[in-house]
Amino acid sequence: MKLLFASDSFKGTLTSRQTAELLEKAAREVFGDVTCASVPVADGGEGTTDAVIEAENGERIETEVHGPLMERVRAFYGKLDERRAVIEMAAASGLPLVPIAERNPLNTTSYGTGELIRHALNQGFSDISIAIGGSATNDGGMGCVRALGVRFLDENGEELDGTGASLEKVHTIDVSHLDPRIAKTRITVMCDVTNPLCGPNGATYTFGAQKGATPEIQARLEAGMKNYRDVIRKQFDIDPDAIKGAGAAGGLGTALMVFLGGEMKSGIDTVLDLIEFDKRLEGVDLVVTGEGRTDWQSCFGKVMQGVGERAKAKGVTAVGLSGSLGKDAMQIAEHGIASLMTSVDSPMPLEEALGRAEELYFLAAIRMFRFLKAGMELAKKL
Repeated sequence: MKLLFASDSFKGTLTSRQTAELLEKAAREVFGDVTCASVPVADGGEGTTDAVIEAENGERIETEVHGPLMERVRAFYGKLDERRAVIEMAAASGLPLVPIAERNPLNTTSYGTGELIRHALNQGFSDISIAIGGSATNDGGMGCVRALGVRFLDENGEELDGTGASLEKVHTIDVSHLDPRIAKTRITVMCDVTNPLCGPNGATYTFGAQKGATPEIQARLEAGMKNYRDVIRKQFDIDPDAIKGAGAAGGLGTALMVFLGGEMKSGIDTVLDLIEFDKRLEGVDLVVTGEGRTDWQSCFGKVMQGVGERAKAKGVTAVGLSGSLGKDAMQIAEHGIASLMTSVDSPMPLEEALGRAEELYFLAAIRMFRFLKAGMELAKKL
């Protein structure tokens, strides 16, 4: 029997690798001689680059770029092979890089993300996947593409700096100096939100407050974003509000698609493609996946949904072992997960559950494999 372990990390407690090690130990205790394989998985959010690097035996490339406030920061991206690279925009333009007291998306820029893309181009990569969650910015992605040669000009022809405050001043957009290597580069945008650029469900009003925007700042940013949208409509005959995901990462989704020709894809699907997950399913009898908490949200672009659907398509049984279960957790069964089990085995304070995470997970894995073994023995009698 061949088992494949493909769990998300349990934030703050267990890494994807640790879950695989515990599952293998438990499987061997219950089944004896069994073939086990594992692969770290992420959904396109935090930790995606590290997970893909580990799965593909890739390389972490570090460089210095400008952070959200144009300060110098150390950032990184992943080399998978001579052609493919994977970038997390949060590494250069993420919210944790901005001190709480200084969070104001009028002042932040995605310029550093563009510098990461440029660095990858300099290294010869021609297939770049970009995870765009966790941004500190609401600049419409102007900063990012400005680092790649796009110029945003005010009514006097002066170049803008590409912060959130620049949105209201954009009069024309000059793409004549865009890095020509972009035309020969495949850009995949990892994103699981469908927000338009403007409006009540757009970049500013959905995500602005968590980045430090007060109601007054939001009103100014939204007015600026509408101006930016209208200039794009006029010059490029493209309506960002009609593009799903255009408002992701403070509008970075717009810039990556409009100016760089990026293709928007599900984060988990992109990750599973990058690690060639379908090939890893060959000859597998059972997949075990999981996450810290499974609930109705797990069916919307999360690891368990992606793994379950891929396993189901290949006719492979998949089960889930999660830290806890929440509202409508069993909706995940519609996505190829046959059953769920939780690592918590009795009522206990959250602090205790987190502190005993490794012990509880291993004991739950033993229980799960014993149930599976009992089912296998029962099947023989039917």
